[in-house]
Amino acid sequence: MGKIHELDNILADQIAAGEVIERPASIVKELVENSLDAHSHRVDIIVENSGLDSVRVIDDGDGIAAEDVKLAFHRHATSKINSRHDLFKVQTMGFRGEALPSIASVADVTLTTAQAGQEEGAMIHLRGGKELAMKPAGARQGTDIKVTDLFFNTPARLKYLKSPQTELARITDIINRLALANPAVAFSFTHNGRELFRSAGNNNLQQVVAAIYGVQAGRKMLEVKGEDNDFKISGFVSLPELTRASRQYITITINHRYVRNFELTKAIIQGYESKLMVGRYPLAVINIDLDPVLVDVNVHPAKREVRLSKEQQLTKLISKVIRKRIAVENLIPNVDADQFMPNDDEIADLDRRLKEASPAYHANPISTVPVQEQVAANGVSPVADNPAKADAHDSEIPAPIVIHDVNDLRTPAMQKFDERYQNEGTVTPFPTSTPPMSTKKPENIELDVHDKTDQSQNRFPELQYIGQLQGTFLLAQAGDGLYIIDQHAAQERINYEYYRQKIGEVSPSQQNFLVPLVLNYSTVDALTITQHLDTLAAVGLNLESFGQNSFILRSHPTWFKEGQEEDTAKEMIDWLIKNGKLTVKEFRMRTAIMMSCKRAIKANHHLDEREAKALLKRLPQCENPFNCPHGRPVTVHFDDQDLEKMFKRIQDSHTPYADDFDDHEF
Repeated sequence: MGKIHELDNILADQIAAGEVIERPASIVKELVENSLDAHSHRVDIIVENSGLDSVRVIDDGDGIAAEDVKLAFHRHATSKINSRHDLFKVQTMGFRGEALPSIASVADVTLTTAQAGQEEGAMIHLRGGKELAMKPAGARQGTDIKVTDLFFNTPARLKYLKSPQTELARITDIINRLALANPAVAFSFTHNGRELFRSAGNNNLQQVVAAIYGVQAGRKMLEVKGEDNDFKISGFVSLPELTRASRQYITITINHRYVRNFELTKAIIQGYESKLMVGRYPLAVINIDLDPVLVDVNVHPAKREVRLSKEQQLTKLISKVIRKRIAVENLIPNVDADQFMPNDDEIADLDRRLKEASPAYHANPISTVPVQEQVAANGVSPVADNPAKADAHDSEIPAPIVIHDVNDLRTPAMQKFDERYQNEGTVTPFPTSTPPMSTKKPENIELDVHDKTDQSQNRFPELQYIGQLQGTFLLAQAGDGLYIIDQHAAQERINYEYYRQKIGEVSPSQQNFLVPLVLNYSTVDALTITQHLDTLAAVGLNLESFGQNSFILRSHPTWFKEGQEEDTAKEMIDWLIKNGKLTVKEFRMRTAIMMSCKRAIKANHHLDEREAKALLKRLPQCENPFNCPHGRPVTVHFDDQDLEKMFKRIQDSHTPYADDFDDHEF
């Protein structure tokens, strides 16, 4: 007797469901894509308990004819392709006929639908792939489908689901991507009776971006357009000042289908050239219209990945379009800005244009008065418990070196412009690559280094400063030869050991913000933050809910650098969003690495002799002065013998030069 047999339809559907239906978000994606294929203008998604209890999708699309309702739940039954030729020019979201039967095989499904002009619609109820009821039903045009008891007959799959917050974040992300890909469709998303998202459906993509990422983010988006003979590019990219810590805020759609493609993502980033900070990524929504023949969407069960013809041509076009669009934005004047403000009238005109172009530059006032003095002047204690005790505690560990010499580059006219803005209580319009700082000369430049003699000093030589090479490397000597020090890596190590200890010292002493900091995030980010409020509290950031998707921060740890309090808090929260699975210990460590890198001297930054010597004196005090937190070497050593070999003062072989040539002493 033969061993091969044909699987029954229900088991085959359950196997297919394992590829297509991974979690509640997969159900939302498949059902909403069906609604889009049905030419819907409005789609409402209603979810209970992060989709574990129920997922309901209601649309006003074409609906399903009563005689086709049963057939719609058969495997490979579809109205979207007819022959193999259609498979290579797919213009719809779905085409395989797998979604509905796969969902019905692992859940309880009720579908009600009606077409325009019909007197009545139809209702069908299935559970585990078996039909329980089929009857006429009164319904408006469109389709209403409800899915409950997901994976009731395949409980093993339930254990692979994440927490309710994570599953809700996945659903929200899917809906956000679909809304960005289809701005002409009005979406609404409700969870447990609470509306989390709504778009107008007026084909205004910038409004959809604002609805997802916030109004301020929407204002900082630039529209991009471009085309060639094969591709048409359209969408929005953020100004270089608006960035995130990961690539997940980049949305790419092909013929309004959301896809993932590393090469296209890289092309978007390359369009910014050097305008993005290292490790930062823009917000972007890019749609690519092309002939369906040029793309194969049938390479992934969930259709997330595609194959493109002429991919290299497309990546060049994307980079070119973004580069040209950003090139015309000149919100940050050059440092030789005398030409911009020869008189008060031109200063006033530039003031007006800057406010119109970028309101964010005027959001956070900077004063030359230290924060503690400002707070005291307003009658508010800067430290919740004991300021004196906190100051004494902070002095135990030397602060990280932060070199700020950009003010030395300012012309008298620029300084005049800065004074004008400071008097008006607004921020200087000449932002630097470092976070906003007080114009007071940093006290930590005058380093009072404690004379410590520890194990690292015994291992690390006492270096004598010689000079600086190309604004990047320090040259020093010791009794055993020449040392070349990477100034950025060296300060990264110093800063890391400072922040590593400081972040771990969470005390009740907190310094209040002059004005509480209100932070707005997208729904996905807000859910991640809410899930990790305890982790943030463990490092001294006590966030409070402040309306939908907003949080308020009233105080910060006393070790935050003056003038960098807001930026430091935002960076720590951003890092947590990017690495949501971190433990408190890992979060502290990685935050210390991130902050040490951002606060370190960059390449092509010229130090004077005093600053360079201070850096070399601090380095031996580190627990590990040999590597930066990322593992790169801090210094390279050339001993005396190495130098003599390079200059041929001694031969590598057995014969000295003096014997070969003459009696000259070398």
